[in-house]
Amino acid sequence: MPELLTMQELDTALVGLPAVHKSGTSLLRVRVRAPGFPQAVDLVSRVATSAQEMNHHPDIDVRFDKVTFTLSTHSSGGVTALDVELAQRIMLHADAVGARVLPPAARVELAIDTLDADAIRPFWRAGLGYVERRGDEGIELHNPDEVGPVVWFQPMVQPRPDRNRIHFDVYVAFDEAPQRVADVVDAGGRLVTDEFAPDWWVLADADGNELCVCTQ
Repeated sequence: MPELLTMQELDTALVGLPAVHKSGTSLLRVRVRAPGFPQAVDLVSRVATSAQEMNHHPDIDVRFDKVTFTLSTHSSGGVTALDVELAQRIMLHADAVGARVLPPAARVELAIDTLDADAIRPFWRAGLGYVERRGDEGIELHNPDEVGPVVWFQPMVQPRPDRNRIHFDVYVAFDEAPQRVADVVDAGGRLVTDEFAPDWWVLADADGNELCVCTQ
């Protein structure tokens, strides 16, 4: 079984691949726009050939001229050297068909505050039909088909009955975050704190339900 890469190892491996976006150490994504639908299909065919040669297959989403590749070594529970090698091949194929790199799509996560993640994780895993993956903040829950929000568990040191203990995190490109925050406020939200900006802003709706706008 291929060994999982640590965050430091992954960052080092991706130094020459700025178009490859990571979600912690759980998966990699590459998003490109081809000149047209035929070129997008050609790109998928080229990547399929490389993947078959490696016996390591990405998840592929095609939306007309936009193609998203999601890479993870499922048997290892995260990103390995195989994923980095396949990402390198994908970028070569993208160049060959004239595809240009796109910024990462917004990513949504569901955060659950808890005093004991191990005690409540099985409940959410069973209820959602998710699987466990290693993430930056410990073990996360992922949809097996990589659709829907990732669920992660935010540790508490003491109970906080005065606040909602479930909130959404939305990850957007760094330069998009300030406008997203402004849009949320214009839509009736309020800024709870920008203490951690530009990494993340905490906002709340009129009922006090919180949303964190985070950068990726």
